[in-house]
Amino acid sequence: MLRLYDTATREVRELALREPGKVSIYLCGPTVYGPPHLGHGRATLEYDILRRYLEWTGLEVRLVSNITDIEDKIIERAQREDRPWQDITTKCERVWFQAMDGINVERPTDIPHATDYVEEMVEMIGQLKDLGRAYDTEDGIYLSVETVEGYGLLAQQSLDDMRAGGGDRSVVGAEFKRHPADFVLWKYSKPDEPAWPSPWGDGRPGWHSECVVMSLDLLGEGFDLHCGGQDLRFPHHENERAQAVALGKRFANHWMHNGFVVDAEGEKMSKSLGNVSNLLDLIDLYDPRAYRMVLLQSHYRSPVKITQDNIDAAVKALAGLDAFAARTASVATAAPAADVLDAFRTAMDDDLDTPRATALLFDTVRQANAALDAGDDRAGGLVAAANEIATTLGLELGAADDVPDDAAAKAAALDAARRAKDYATADALRAELQADGWTVETTAAGTTLRR
Repeated sequence: MLRLYDTATREVRELALREPGKVSIYLCGPTVYGPPHLGHGRATLEYDILRRYLEWTGLEVRLVSNITDIEDKIIERAQREDRPWQDITTKCERVWFQAMDGINVERPTDIPHATDYVEEMVEMIGQLKDLGRAYDTEDGIYLSVETVEGYGLLAQQSLDDMRAGGGDRSVVGAEFKRHPADFVLWKYSKPDEPAWPSPWGDGRPGWHSECVVMSLDLLGEGFDLHCGGQDLRFPHHENERAQAVALGKRFANHWMHNGFVVDAEGEKMSKSLGNVSNLLDLIDLYDPRAYRMVLLQSHYRSPVKITQDNIDAAVKALAGLDAFAARTASVATAAPAADVLDAFRTAMDDDLDTPRATALLFDTVRQANAALDAGDDRAGGLVAAANEIATTLGLELGAADDVPDDAAAKAAALDAARRAKDYATADALRAELQADGWTVETTAAGTTLRR
């Protein structure tokens, strides 16, 4: 039984399923106006791991993740660069999926685009107006949060607390709002901005409306799980929920949020390594699996720092796993050790405790190597269990770079020199390989090369 922390109830509780054997998940996707950064990578990887685990347990998963292809940032970039906004969204979406493929994130079951749902959003806004939950202003139509029961649930603040905590700060659009927390549903268009028709005037939907319409259309009321980064909890997810509540609809049953990628001082960031400015840089310069490994060794709700040290440690750990995969490639097929898989399930069912599950993977690899060295009959089952855990976590073992024949020959010669205790020759070969741009990892199982 999988138990996950629920932001709405502030407790770890069972992920209750609306329909036995099936899981319905909505994940807020990217706004496609620039390259994906490390925070984007964390959000998609955390929920990719969740999805893979749910499927491993035998559940059928429907994961919907949207593309926001109309939004202020897109328009601002288009105007700044004097380019069609569609040109920006098309190219940035292509880059997004290039990065997702690079870190081995499985494609969502459904990938709805905001621009395909504008008519449905107009219809929903009309319903909110008819119910007296939305009102007209000079610049658009706003939702009145004071008419929404329980507004502030995900923010974990009441409306009175929000108002009192606002201090003297300025509120965007305050001159039009009845309450500082009210938010725009429909923005009237300005000259040279993209616009769609509506009964109230040409314009475009506010950001908070698209996910309500798409999730309810594709997953239906009371879907199982709504996911996203901690930064989306408020106001985005709060405002999604508010519109559904205002319409009298059941929204998500469970809310899951991952922690930030932070800098040395613990502040949220989208960059970390000095030579990495976005996710594509990271996977170009390092083993693409390294980021997944770092995140697996951190709990999804905790902040995580991406540093040179932990990326290097992840690359080294992966080299060890690759060496294990190479050593065990010819081991006879066996049933995975049941006690190991039971321990894996226990860890993952406990609020997706991937650090414990990853430690179990490395411990199982150590046990399997020892069993192979000793000729122990348990070796086959341990090898199979390690491989099954790695696959479920999205780690493709043995996925090192293709090694040219000449480099592979030097690595083989290095191993032969070590066996002959000719360490001077081994060191010279290692230096040659490193000079050619290879990372050389030597274990008892042999030498692994990686760019």
